[in-house]
Amino acid sequence: MPHSPSARPGGRILIDQLRAHGVETVYGVPGESYLAALDALYDAPVRMVVCRHEGGAAYMAEAYGKLTGRPGVCFTTRGPGATNALVALHTAYQDATPLILFIGLVPRGHTDRASFQELDLRATFGAGAKLVETIDDAARIPEYVARAFAVASSGRPGPVVLGLPEDMLTDVVDVADAAPMPVPDGGFASAELDVLETLLTGSERPLVLLGGSRWTPVARAAVREWAEAWSLPVAVDFRCQDLIDNASEVYAGHLGYGRDDVLAERVRGADLLVSVGTAPGDVATDGFTLLPHDGTGPRLVQVLPEAQPPGALYPAELTLLAAPGAFGDAVRTLRPRAPVPWAVRTKQDRAAHLAFRTPVPDADPLDLAAVFATLDEWLPADAIVTFGAGNHAIWAQRCLTYRAGARQLAPRNGSMGYGIPAAVAAAIAEPERQVVSVAGDGCFLMNGQELATAVAEGASPLIIVLNNSMYGTIRQHQEQTYPGRVSGTGLGNPDFAALARAFGAHGETVSVTGEFGPALERSLASGKASLIELKVTEKRLAPGVTVASLRKEKSHV
Repeated sequence: MPHSPSARPGGRILIDQLRAHGVETVYGVPGESYLAALDALYDAPVRMVVCRHEGGAAYMAEAYGKLTGRPGVCFTTRGPGATNALVALHTAYQDATPLILFIGLVPRGHTDRASFQELDLRATFGAGAKLVETIDDAARIPEYVARAFAVASSGRPGPVVLGLPEDMLTDVVDVADAAPMPVPDGGFASAELDVLETLLTGSERPLVLLGGSRWTPVARAAVREWAEAWSLPVAVDFRCQDLIDNASEVYAGHLGYGRDDVLAERVRGADLLVSVGTAPGDVATDGFTLLPHDGTGPRLVQVLPEAQPPGALYPAELTLLAAPGAFGDAVRTLRPRAPVPWAVRTKQDRAAHLAFRTPVPDADPLDLAAVFATLDEWLPADAIVTFGAGNHAIWAQRCLTYRAGARQLAPRNGSMGYGIPAAVAAAIAEPERQVVSVAGDGCFLMNGQELATAVAEGASPLIIVLNNSMYGTIRQHQEQTYPGRVSGTGLGNPDFAALARAFGAHGETVSVTGEFGPALERSLASGKASLIELKVTEKRLAPGVTVASLRKEKSHV
C-alpha cells in the first residue's frame, strides 16, 4: 500500500518534533537501536555532539539544561548505554534540571524475552525521573515528545525518559507535529503579597535564601532589586552562587559544604527566612541542625513552583506557588514604608562574607590562594565556571566572584565527573563566552575522555586540574576519623598536561605560584581547549587544611 506524500518514518518524526521544540543540539553515543533517528539527524538542522561515554553525554545535556533553562536532550542505546547515563539522571532529579533522555530499545516483538540488552525502563529509571514512557506507536511521537518537554520544564523541573523501540522508528505514518505546551510560572494574589510585606516589617533579623532552578536573568535582577531595596541579607543554597551578583552589598555568602561559620550562625539567629526557589534542605542547614524543627525557628516564607510536600520538616507560614520569575515580577516594586531596623546587621553580614572569601596565603610553593586570586581577576564578567565534587571545588566556591552575567554549573548532588562534560557543553552552547572548569585529579579522570569531544567539536574550555594524588575529600574525612590509617584514598596519576596534548588540546604544568600567570596567558592564547595541571603541594587538602594539620588537631583532642 503506497504511503501518502506527507508520511514520514518515526525517526524523522522524532527529529522534526525536536526541531518544533527549539532543540538545536543533542548529545549522545550512537547505538544500533536508534539508527533511524541518527539517519534523520543527517540532514536536519540539529547538531549531534558525539561523546565518548553515555555518562559524559548525559552530563552535557544536564549542564545545558542548567545553563539555558530548556531541557537538554541526550540519546543513548539500550542496556549498558542507558544505565551509563543514570548518574546524570540522578543529578538532574536532585538538582531540578530539565533533561530528556531518549533510549533506543529492542524491537517491540522482542520484549519480555531476555533479549540482547533488553531493559525495563520503568523499573530502572522510575525512582529517579519525573516521567518514564515508551513510544510504541510512531503516530504518537508528537504527543509523547510534547508531554515530555512540558513535564521536564514545569513545576519543579527534572528528567524525563522516553523509550524508542528500534522497529517503531522505522514505521512510516502520517501525523502532524505537536506544538510545545505552555509551562506556567505560577503567581499569587495581592493579599499574599500583603502578608509577605507584613512579615518583613514585623521582623528584626530576616534572611533570604535563594536556590533551585527556573532562574532567568530577569528573575535574578528583579529579586536582587527587591532585596537591595529592603537591605535584606541574601544567602544562596549550595552551588547556587550565580543567582545574585556577588558584588551586591546584600550578598552574604553561600550555605552548604565549605560555607562560613559566621553565616551559619546568622541562619541560626534569623527570625524570618524567605526561601525562594528551594526548600531549606539538609545541605544548606548542616543536616537539618541550623534551623530547629520544634517550632522555635524562624518564620518561613516558602516560594516554590510547586507545593511543598506534606509533612515537611519546616512548615511554611506563607507558601507562594510561583517560579522565581513570577516572584521577582511581583516583588521588585515592593518597597519598605520606613527605614528597616536590620540595615546595620546586613552590612555586618556583607563584611563577614568579604573577609571569609578573601584568600588566605599558604606557605606552599604553589599557593592556591594566589592562583585563584589571579584567576578571579582575569575572569570575564560573563564567564561560565564548572566543577564536579570534591575539596577542589572549595577554591572555586570561595575565591571566585560570580558577577551578574556569570554562571556556575556544578552538581548539587555531589556527583564526581561532572565538571569536564559540563564545560564542554557550555563551550559548545556559548562559544563566545569563556568557560573554566576546576577539577580535582580524581574528578577529572572520571570523565576526562570528553576532552576529546571538546577538541572534535572545536570547543575551547580552560580546564584547571588540582593534582594532589588522592581523593582529597575522603582523605580528609579519613584523617579526621582514622588518623594515619590511609586506606583506599591514594591515586596514581598520569601527566595531565601531556594527556591533554595527546588529545590535541593545549597542556601546561604549574608547580610554583609564579608559573601560573604565564601558563594562563599561553593557554588562553592557544585558541583551543586547554588544560593547566596544578601540582598541589603534597598533603594539601583544602584552604588552610593539610594532612599534618588534621593529625595535629586530632592529637590534641
